Amino acid sequence: MLGKLTDILKNEPFYVPNILFKNYRKLNITDSELIILIYLINADNTFNPKQIAKDLNFKLNETMDLINSLIEKNIIKIDIINKKVREEIINLDELYNKLAFIVIDGKEKKSNNLFDIFEKEFGRTLSPMDYEIISDWQKDFDDKLILLALKEAVFNNVTNLRYIDKIIRDWNKKGIKTEEDVINDKKKFESKKSNKKLFDYDWLNERDN
Repeated sequence: MLGKLTDILKNEPFYVPNILFKNYRKLNITDSELIILIYLINADNTFNPKQIAKDLNFKLNETMDLINSLIEKNIIKIDIINKKVREEIINLDELYNKLAFIVIDGKEKKSNNLFDIFEKEFGRTLSPMDYEIISDWQKDFDDKLILLALKEAVFNNVTNLRYIDKIIRDWNKKGIKTEEDVINDKKKFESKKSNKKLFDYDWLNERDN
Protein backbone atom coordinates (compact mmCIF):
# COMPACT_ATOMS: atom_id res chain seq x y z
CA MET A 1 0.00 0.00 0.00
CA LEU A 2 2.84 2.39 0.83
CA GLY A 3 4.35 1.58 -2.55
CA LYS A 4 1.13 2.57 -4.32
CA LEU A 5 0.98 5.85 -2.46
CA THR A 6 4.64 6.54 -3.28
CA ASP A 7 4.03 5.87 -6.98
CA ILE A 8 1.04 8.22 -6.99
CA LEU A 9 3.03 11.02 -5.36
CA LYS A 10 5.92 10.48 -7.78
CA ASN A 11 3.72 10.66 -10.87
CA GLU A 12 1.97 13.84 -9.83
CA PRO A 13 2.45 16.15 -6.83
CA PHE A 14 -0.52 15.86 -4.51
CA TYR A 15 -1.54 18.08 -1.62
CA VAL A 16 -1.96 15.99 1.55
CA PRO A 17 -3.56 17.84 4.49
CA ASN A 18 -1.34 17.28 7.51
CA ILE A 19 -4.33 17.03 9.87
CA LEU A 20 -5.81 14.25 7.73
CA PHE A 21 -2.53 12.33 7.45
CA LYS A 22 -2.02 12.40 11.24
CA ASN A 23 -5.60 11.60 12.22
CA TYR A 24 -7.13 9.39 9.53
CA ARG A 25 -6.99 6.38 11.87
CA LYS A 26 -9.20 8.25 14.34
CA LEU A 27 -11.83 8.46 11.60
CA ASN A 28 -11.62 4.69 11.04
CA ILE A 29 -10.21 5.28 7.56
CA THR A 30 -8.08 2.53 6.04
CA ASP A 31 -4.85 3.12 4.13
CA SER A 32 -6.60 2.43 0.82
CA GLU A 33 -9.42 4.81 1.69
CA LEU A 34 -6.84 7.45 2.57
CA ILE A 35 -5.38 7.17 -0.94
CA ILE A 36 -8.85 7.66 -2.41
CA LEU A 37 -9.39 10.74 -0.21
CA ILE A 38 -6.04 12.27 -1.15
CA TYR A 39 -6.96 11.81 -4.80
CA LEU A 40 -10.43 13.34 -4.33
CA ILE A 41 -9.04 16.34 -2.44
CA ASN A 42 -6.69 17.11 -5.32
CA ALA A 43 -9.00 16.27 -8.24
CA ASP A 44 -12.04 18.14 -9.48
CA ASN A 45 -15.20 17.16 -7.68
CA THR A 46 -16.75 15.25 -10.59
CA PHE A 47 -17.61 11.70 -9.58
CA ASN A 48 -15.95 9.48 -12.18
CA PRO A 49 -15.07 6.09 -10.62
CA LYS A 50 -13.54 4.77 -13.87
CA GLN A 51 -11.13 7.70 -14.03
CA ILE A 52 -10.32 7.37 -10.32
CA ALA A 53 -9.55 3.67 -10.74
CA LYS A 54 -7.40 4.34 -13.80
CA ASP A 55 -5.38 7.16 -12.20
CA LEU A 56 -4.79 5.19 -9.00
CA ASN A 57 -4.17 1.91 -10.75
CA PHE A 58 -7.00 0.31 -8.77
CA LYS A 59 -9.56 -2.15 -10.06
CA LEU A 60 -12.95 -0.56 -10.69
CA ASN A 61 -14.80 -2.83 -8.26
CA GLU A 62 -12.13 -2.13 -5.61
CA THR A 63 -12.52 1.61 -6.17
CA MET A 64 -16.31 1.41 -5.84
CA ASP A 65 -16.02 -0.63 -2.63
CA LEU A 66 -13.67 1.97 -1.12
CA ILE A 67 -15.93 4.87 -2.11
CA ASN A 68 -19.02 3.09 -0.75
CA SER A 69 -17.17 2.43 2.49
CA LEU A 70 -16.31 6.12 2.83
CA ILE A 71 -19.95 7.02 2.20
CA GLU A 72 -21.11 4.55 4.86
CA LYS A 73 -18.63 6.03 7.30
CA ASN A 74 -20.10 9.47 6.57
CA ILE A 75 -16.76 10.75 5.30
CA ILE A 76 -17.90 11.73 1.79
CA LYS A 77 -21.16 12.17 -0.07
CA ILE A 78 -22.18 11.88 -3.71
CA ASP A 79 -24.41 14.81 -4.65
CA ILE A 80 -26.61 14.87 -7.76
CA ILE A 81 -26.60 18.35 -9.32
CA ASN A 82 -28.52 17.61 -12.53
CA LYS A 83 -31.24 15.00 -12.25
CA LYS A 84 -32.04 14.97 -15.99
CA VAL A 85 -28.61 13.82 -17.14
CA ARG A 86 -27.55 12.68 -13.65
CA GLU A 87 -24.39 14.66 -12.99
CA GLU A 88 -22.73 13.54 -9.78
CA ILE A 89 -20.10 15.33 -7.73
CA ILE A 90 -18.03 14.38 -4.69
CA ASN A 91 -18.92 16.31 -1.53
CA LEU A 92 -16.08 16.42 1.05
CA ASP A 93 -17.82 18.69 3.56
CA GLU A 94 -18.30 15.88 6.11
CA LEU A 95 -14.60 15.03 5.99
CA TYR A 96 -13.61 18.64 6.70
CA ASN A 97 -16.23 18.89 9.47
CA LYS A 98 -14.80 15.81 11.18
CA LEU A 99 -11.25 17.13 10.87
CA ALA A 100 -12.36 20.48 12.32
CA PHE A 101 -13.85 18.71 15.35
CA ILE A 102 -10.58 16.83 15.85
CA VAL A 103 -8.68 20.14 15.91
CA ILE A 104 -11.17 21.75 18.32
CA ASP A 105 -11.24 18.69 20.58
CA GLY A 106 -7.44 18.62 20.65
CA LYS A 107 -7.23 22.29 21.63
CA GLU A 108 -9.82 21.86 24.38
CA LYS A 109 -8.03 18.86 25.84
CA LYS A 110 -4.72 20.68 25.72
CA SER A 111 -6.21 23.73 27.41
CA ASN A 112 -8.05 21.71 30.07
CA ASN A 113 -4.93 19.73 30.88
CA LEU A 114 -3.01 22.95 31.54
CA PHE A 115 -5.65 24.24 33.94
CA ASP A 116 -5.76 20.85 35.69
CA ILE A 117 -2.00 20.94 36.22
CA PHE A 118 -2.19 24.41 37.75
CA GLU A 119 -4.96 23.35 40.13
CA LYS A 120 -3.00 20.26 41.15
CA GLU A 121 0.19 22.24 41.81
CA PHE A 122 -1.62 25.06 43.60
CA GLY A 123 -3.71 22.64 45.65
CA ARG A 124 -6.86 24.66 45.03
CA THR A 125 -9.51 25.43 42.43
CA LEU A 126 -8.61 28.20 40.03
CA SER A 127 -10.64 31.38 40.16
CA PRO A 128 -12.27 32.92 37.08
CA MET A 129 -9.49 35.52 37.12
CA ASP A 130 -6.87 32.76 37.20
CA TYR A 131 -8.48 31.13 34.17
CA GLU A 132 -8.44 34.44 32.32
CA ILE A 133 -4.75 35.09 33.08
CA ILE A 134 -3.68 31.59 32.00
CA SER A 135 -5.81 31.83 28.86
CA ASP A 136 -4.12 35.14 28.01
CA TRP A 137 -0.72 33.47 28.41
CA GLN A 138 -1.75 30.79 25.94
CA LYS A 139 -2.43 33.45 23.31
CA ASP A 140 1.17 34.70 23.44
CA PHE A 141 3.27 31.85 24.80
CA ASP A 142 3.71 28.13 24.25
CA ASP A 143 2.24 25.81 26.89
CA LYS A 144 5.71 24.31 27.48
CA LEU A 145 7.06 27.69 28.58
CA ILE A 146 4.06 28.22 30.87
CA LEU A 147 4.55 24.82 32.51
CA LEU A 148 8.28 25.44 32.94
CA ALA A 149 7.50 28.73 34.70
CA LEU A 150 4.96 26.95 36.91
CA LYS A 151 7.58 24.33 37.78
CA GLU A 152 10.08 27.06 38.66
CA ALA A 153 7.55 28.83 40.88
CA VAL A 154 6.59 25.64 42.72
CA PHE A 155 10.30 24.84 43.20
CA ASN A 156 10.63 28.24 44.92
CA ASN A 157 7.48 27.54 47.01
CA VAL A 158 5.54 30.31 45.27
CA THR A 159 2.04 29.66 43.93
CA ASN A 160 1.29 33.13 42.65
CA LEU A 161 0.28 33.89 39.07
CA ARG A 162 1.96 37.31 39.14
CA TYR A 163 5.24 35.65 40.05
CA ILE A 164 4.79 33.13 37.24
CA ASP A 165 3.84 35.92 34.83
CA LYS A 166 7.14 37.70 35.59
CA ILE A 167 9.09 34.47 35.00
CA ILE A 168 7.34 33.81 31.68
CA ARG A 169 7.93 37.33 30.37
CA ASP A 170 11.56 37.44 31.52
CA TRP A 171 12.26 34.07 29.92
CA ASN A 172 10.49 35.09 26.74
CA LYS A 173 12.73 38.18 26.45
CA LYS A 174 15.80 35.97 26.90
CA GLY A 175 14.57 33.49 24.29
CA ILE A 176 14.23 30.69 26.84
CA LYS A 177 11.93 27.95 25.52
CA THR A 178 13.14 24.63 26.92
CA GLU A 179 14.18 23.15 30.26
CA GLU A 180 17.76 23.05 28.98
CA ASP A 181 17.56 26.81 28.33
CA VAL A 182 16.39 27.33 31.92
CA ILE A 183 19.30 25.28 33.31
CA ASN A 184 21.83 27.17 31.18
CA ASP A 185 20.37 30.51 32.27
CA LYS A 186 20.68 29.50 35.92
CA LYS A 187 24.29 28.47 35.38
CA LYS A 188 25.06 31.88 33.85
CA PHE A 189 23.38 33.62 36.79
CA GLU A 190 25.29 31.55 39.37
CA SER A 191 28.54 32.21 37.53
CA LYS A 192 27.95 35.98 37.55
CA LYS A 193 27.05 35.85 41.25
CA SER A 194 30.23 33.93 42.08
CA ASN A 195 32.37 36.39 40.12
CA LYS A 196 30.72 39.33 41.90
CA LYS A 197 31.48 37.79 45.31
CA LEU A 198 35.07 37.20 44.20
CA PHE A 199 35.61 40.85 43.20
CA ASP A 200 33.74 42.24 46.22
CA TYR A 201 35.94 40.35 48.64
CA ASP A 202 38.21 42.58 50.77
CA TRP A 203 41.59 40.99 49.95
CA LEU A 204 43.64 43.68 51.74
CA ASN A 205 41.95 43.19 55.10
CA GLU A 206 42.22 39.43 54.72
CA ARG A 207 45.99 39.74 54.19
CA ASP A 208 46.37 42.02 57.25
CA ASN A 209 44.68 39.40 59.42
